[in-house]
Amino acid sequence: MAHIYEEYYRETVAPDGTVTAVTTCCPDNFNFAYDVLDRYAVERPDGIALVHRSTMGQLRQFTFAEMKRLSDKAANALSALGIGRGMPVFLLLKRRYEFWIAILAIHKLGAIAVPTSHMVSAEDIAERTHTAGAKAVICVNSEGICEKVEEALRGTDILPLVAGEPYGAFLRFNELTEQASDAFNRVETRVTDAMLYYFTSGTNGAPKAVIHDFSYPIAHIFTAKRWHGVEEGGLHLAVADTGWAKTAWGKLYGQWFLGGAIMVFDYDRFYAGEMLRLLSEQKVSTFCAPPTIYKYFVLENLSQYDLSHLKHAATAGEPMPYEVAKKFREATGVSVRDGFGQTETVLLIYTPIGETAPAGALGKASPQYTIELRDEDGNPVPAGEEGEITIAPVNGRRPTGILSGYLGDPKLYEEVWRGGVYHTGDRARRDADGYYYYIGRTDDVIKSSGYRIGPSEVEDLLMRNPAVKECAVTGFPSKTRGTVVKASVVLKDGYTGDNALKKDLQELVKKYGAIYKYPRIVEFVEDLPRTASGKISRAKIRERDAGKCAEF
Repeated sequence: MAHIYEEYYRETVAPDGTVTAVTTCCPDNFNFAYDVLDRYAVERPDGIALVHRSTMGQLRQFTFAEMKRLSDKAANALSALGIGRGMPVFLLLKRRYEFWIAILAIHKLGAIAVPTSHMVSAEDIAERTHTAGAKAVICVNSEGICEKVEEALRGTDILPLVAGEPYGAFLRFNELTEQASDAFNRVETRVTDAMLYYFTSGTNGAPKAVIHDFSYPIAHIFTAKRWHGVEEGGLHLAVADTGWAKTAWGKLYGQWFLGGAIMVFDYDRFYAGEMLRLLSEQKVSTFCAPPTIYKYFVLENLSQYDLSHLKHAATAGEPMPYEVAKKFREATGVSVRDGFGQTETVLLIYTPIGETAPAGALGKASPQYTIELRDEDGNPVPAGEEGEITIAPVNGRRPTGILSGYLGDPKLYEEVWRGGVYHTGDRARRDADGYYYYIGRTDDVIKSSGYRIGPSEVEDLLMRNPAVKECAVTGFPSKTRGTVVKASVVLKDGYTGDNALKKDLQELVKKYGAIYKYPRIVEFVEDLPRTASGKISRAKIRERDAGKCAEF
């Protein structure tokens, strides 16, 4: 029996089983919600699409038929509120099951989904909804999220909706969905229409919105099939909040393309034993999580848990310690395979199923793309030398899965495509066997525990404190997070750099930025290193910190 994904995806496979090339095709009116999810609702109506474990331990399963019915009802409910094609809708839903219903409904309407982390501040929400021209925000009443949304939307005509527990005058998403009709006629969309905005940090200024069009889900077939190892009837768990692109990688498109079910573990605080029990009880077959999760796993007595159903495990977001991967493999028989990509892309480099990469290696180039390492002049570098990871176009066209633009910033989009190739801004070296070793960013963007943090965002917040004369934010090596945020701060005369001021600065960033952006290290200094032109040199600070490592 042919699989739905085979209509959009083809592989060239060598005699030894190695995938050497991938080609994709995308009809002009392709829409994942109709052409994949709704088709499964017809062909496999009783097939399990989503298994949700709530924070209270309640388990709920959704079939493909139920997901179609609920997303049709939600689409009617949102349409009645005036939401339609091309209108951005923000989603701050953590790991609530309503996220999947809402995003499918938004896709069906031809609107634009804007998944957003619940950790951002009210100021961030206000700035982002204004930048995107948001029509509505759907959020969950948890951890002060509704309060932040209420503050951010004050004085605007953006519609606030709440899922789960009611909040004030917010419209009730669940009730509106329940009351709506389940008869919904297809809205025609174009594959070149914007489907998703993801806000991501750059070196300077506020976060930029990455635009992905309706072809984007097709590029995740390879992610699910050849990296995660998802199979029809299997159950895949990816540890990611819905506000991040990792959900698109591991909790939505590719998994349903392959006919697999998605396991969602909705938790507030992570406990390794609790997640291991879930893997055991639900017989999860494929799993993906950042290295930090595995670090806690191997501290447990893994023999206490039945992980015999686990076939494949993957990781991304930060360097995976060799010893952690080794201990997990020895305890479970399952190798943890690495992968690399960006919010702007899908999976670019990965360790194939059945292979074990050398210590420290990310893996090999995805056959879905032509990946080259290039020097500062744009020339390809030979094996063994460092270069920037770049992606070449296919027959002069942007490859499927690579962003279609930056919202309101065509110059930035032109910049990342300079010289006719897409520049990731990440550096690596490749050995003679084709394995890539990650070096770091070519710019000052900080990667910490999988989060991407623009230094200028944090610096702007720190400068609000009247004690701060100037500052520089950089990444500092960490044993547990790969990198943590460090702030080097010069104080104005009359102020003392003590623990109280350090805490004030940290709380300032938490309140007005996001929890994951706050500087775990604050160093008070007399002055900051500068370039020949007088600009503050973050690179020189990083050079001074090279070889050091934080225990946390």
